[in-house]
Amino acid sequence: MKPCSFSLLPVLLLFLVPVLAAGPGCASCDPTQCAPLPSDGCPAGSLQDSCGCCAVCAAAEGEPCGGRRATARRCGTGLECVKSDDDKKSKSGVCACKNNYEVCGTDGTTYKNGCALKSASLTAQKEGKEAISVLNKGRCASAPVIVTPPGQVYNVSGSQVYLSCEAVGVPTPVLTWRKVLGGKRKAALLPGDRDNLAIQTRGGPEKHQVTGWVLISPLTEEEDGSYECHAFNSKGEASAIGEIHLVESIDEIKTGLKEDEL
Repeated sequence: MKPCSFSLLPVLLLFLVPVLAAGPGCASCDPTQCAPLPSDGCPAGSLQDSCGCCAVCAAAEGEPCGGRRATARRCGTGLECVKSDDDKKSKSGVCACKNNYEVCGTDGTTYKNGCALKSASLTAQKEGKEAISVLNKGRCASAPVIVTPPGQVYNVSGSQVYLSCEAVGVPTPVLTWRKVLGGKRKAALLPGDRDNLAIQTRGGPEKHQVTGWVLISPLTEEEDGSYECHAFNSKGEASAIGEIHLVESIDEIKTGLKEDEL
């Protein structure tokens, strides 16, 4: 009679598999003991916990992440756990978006990064709306907005004066100046043929922003009046009015400034 023989490998695997699946610090998995996900969903989506047992909310942008063993918390898709030098010992950090550039969503909204767009998309879907996807990198196209309109200037004949104006839009607006003529709001494009008047324009100080100036030296009676700052791009246009006042004395300049501040 041949001696009986059997392998212990299948028996050992039965004991090893649950241990390997659980991981350090994890108890045996009992799905009935898992806490339910929030009824309104998770802002950054859901994933399996570090023990591979329960579905939990992923950590969203700006929320704590990392940790040790069974208590470790993971970031949602598109996020990474950023740890400072002080956090390396505790293995904890804060979730940050892997992409830090602005994106334009299919809803026409500019988001600070792709993670903010994804969060907005999840919220929209929970409300029964269409999902939001990336339309293009960078800001969404928008009509110009005058962020700093030209003010009012008071000065005497022969002085040097200027008006400034700032506008923002996507694409970056083109800025022009016009002198308002008469009461019918007609306007003449500047600088025209005046030797004492110049127009300057530069980009900035912010992205998609443009700044322009009307520079007059010397100031004469002909330059007294209203000036229109006009910004335009492929999405629209905007304008604002500033004024230059020619006065006879320094006392009138002080009076004018007080009236302008009221």
